[in-house]
Amino acid sequence: MNSLSDNRVSTKQAVLPWIIGFLAPYRWRVVAAMFFLLIGAMAWLALGQGVRLLVDEGFVSGDTARLTTIILLILVITCVSATAVFCRFYLMTWLGERVSADIRNRVYQHMLTLSPSFYNETRTGEVISRFTADTTVIQTVVGSSLSMALRSTVSAIGGLLMMAFTSLKMTALVLVAVPLVLVPILVLGRLVRRMARASQDRLADIGAHVDESLHEIHTVQAYGHEAVDQQLFAGKIEQVMAAAKQRIFYRALLIGLVMLLSISAMTLVGWVGALDVIAGRVTAGELTAFLFYAVVVAGAVATISEVIGEIQRAAGATERLIELAHMPVDIAAPGSPAQLSQPVAGGLVFEQVSFHYPQLPEQSVLQQLNLSIAPGERVALVGPSGAGKSTLFQLLQRFYNLPVGSIVLDGVDISTLDPAVLRAQFALVPQDAVIFADSVLENVRYGRPDATEQDVITACKAAQADEFIQLLNEGYHSQLGERGVRLSGGQKQRIAIARAMLADRPILLLDEATSALDAASEHYVKQALEQLMQGKTTLIIAHRLTTVLHVDRILVLDKGQLIASGTHSELMQHCQLYQQLAELQFLAADSAA
Repeated sequence: MNSLSDNRVSTKQAVLPWIIGFLAPYRWRVVAAMFFLLIGAMAWLALGQGVRLLVDEGFVSGDTARLTTIILLILVITCVSATAVFCRFYLMTWLGERVSADIRNRVYQHMLTLSPSFYNETRTGEVISRFTADTTVIQTVVGSSLSMALRSTVSAIGGLLMMAFTSLKMTALVLVAVPLVLVPILVLGRLVRRMARASQDRLADIGAHVDESLHEIHTVQAYGHEAVDQQLFAGKIEQVMAAAKQRIFYRALLIGLVMLLSISAMTLVGWVGALDVIAGRVTAGELTAFLFYAVVVAGAVATISEVIGEIQRAAGATERLIELAHMPVDIAAPGSPAQLSQPVAGGLVFEQVSFHYPQLPEQSVLQQLNLSIAPGERVALVGPSGAGKSTLFQLLQRFYNLPVGSIVLDGVDISTLDPAVLRAQFALVPQDAVIFADSVLENVRYGRPDATEQDVITACKAAQADEFIQLLNEGYHSQLGERGVRLSGGQKQRIAIARAMLADRPILLLDEATSALDAASEHYVKQALEQLMQGKTTLIIAHRLTTVLHVDRILVLDKGQLIASGTHSELMQHCQLYQQLAELQFLAADSAA
C-alpha cells in the first residue's frame, strides 16, 4: 500500500544531493554566483583595512592628502562590493526560481505515472500543497537564504583570519566564545527542522480541506454544511498555529541566544583590546579594524543563526517533495514490452481473473472470471451495483495490477504491454463526463491532440454537439470553466462522446454514455454511436436495459462472477436476476408514465 508517510524514512537523508542534482545543469551560473559571493565578501573584509588606514594614517597623522586617498580607496572597494552583490543576488534569485520550476516539473511528471490506487489513499489537496507551499520554501532558500548563509560563512571565516592577523590574543579570546555560540545553533536547529516539517504537514491538511470543500460547494451549501466546514477549517488553522508557535518560539530563542552570546563576547574582547591600546601594545587603528571584523563575524554568525531556521524548514519541505518524486510506480512499463499486431482487432479474453482493490484486500470484487469477446463484438455488462462492471473497465486499461489471472488483447497479455500503448487502444465515455477548464476545441481534441479544428467540428456534429456549441459566445473557442460549469449534463456528455469519436480507437468503453441526454438528443447520439461502433469492439456498462436490447451479447454479473450470457430474449427466459432487473425497470417506467 502506498502512502506519503511510508516513503519518508528512505528519503530523509537525501535532501542535499537531491537539490544539488537540480543545480547541476546550471553549474556555470552557480560558479559565477559563488565567484561574485567571494568577491563581495573579500571587498567587505577589505573595508576593515580601509578603516584601519583611515584611523592611523588619516585621523591620527593629520595628513589630508593621505586622508583623501584612503577615502577614494574605500569608495572603490564599496563600488566593487555593490557590483558583486548585484550579480550574486541576480544569479541566486534566478537559480531559486529555476530550481523551483524544475522540481515542480519533475514531481508533476512523476505524479502522472502513479496509479489510481495512490490517489485513492492520498488527498489531492495535500499533493497540491507540496507543489505550491513546499516548492516556494525551496525557492526562497536557494534564491536568498542559502546565499546569505554562504556569504555569512565566508565573511565569518575571513573576518576571523583578519582578526588573527591584527591580534592573536584577542582572536584567541573570540575563539573561546565560538563554541558557546555554536551549541544553540546545533541543538535548536534540529528542533526547528522537525517542527518545520510538522508545520508543513498541517498546512497540507488545510490545502486538502479547502480543495475538497470548494470543489463540492454545491453539496456543502445544499446541506447547509457551511458552519460545520468553517468550524473544521478553524480547527485545522489552530493546528497550524500550534505547530508554528513552537517553531517560532525555538527559532526566536535561537536568534536571541546567538545575538546575546556573540555581542557579549565581542564587548568583552573590545574591553581587553582597549586595555592593550592604553598599554601601547596595539594602535587605535588596529583595534578599530579588529572591532570592525568582530562586528562582521558577529553579524555573520547572527545571520547564519537566522537563516538556518529557513534552511531547516526547506529541508523538511524538500523531504516531502522527495517522497512524492520517489513514490513507487505500481503500473510500470516492462523492460522489453511486447508489441501488438497492427491493425489492432480488439479481441479480448479474461482468464481466471480474480481481483480486490489494494486498500480492501478482504473484499473480493471479481472471482475467477472467464470471458471471451470477439473482435468487433458489442457486449453489454449488466448487474446490480457492486457487481464488478466498472472494475472490468479499470482492469482493461490496467489501472490496477491483476493479482490472479490474466487479460489478453489480440493474443497478448496486457501486463506485458507498455501501459501507454495499451490505453491508446481504448476510447472511454464515462457516465459522469469529464470536462477540463479549457475551450471546447481542446476538450474534444483531448482524445487526439494532433487533430485539426475541422476534425473536431466533424466529431461534434456526429455527436449532435455542434448546435449548442455554435450558440456559445466564442463557439469552439469558448472556455467551459472548471469541470464544465457552463454546460448542462447532456451537453457535457455529448462533448465526451465527440472526444471518443475523434480518438477513433479500436475498442470503445461506454459507461451508460447516453444516460444524461434528453429523449431527442439520445436518439441522435445513438445514431452517431451506431456509426462509431462499426468495426469496433464495444463494451457497454448498462444501467438501463432499454439501451442494450440490440447488442450482440449481454453479460450478467453478480458479486464479481459471470452468472449468465446471451441476448435479451434468451436472458429473459433463463436468468432470474436479469428478469428481476428488467421487471424493476419496466415497473419504474410504467409508474413514471
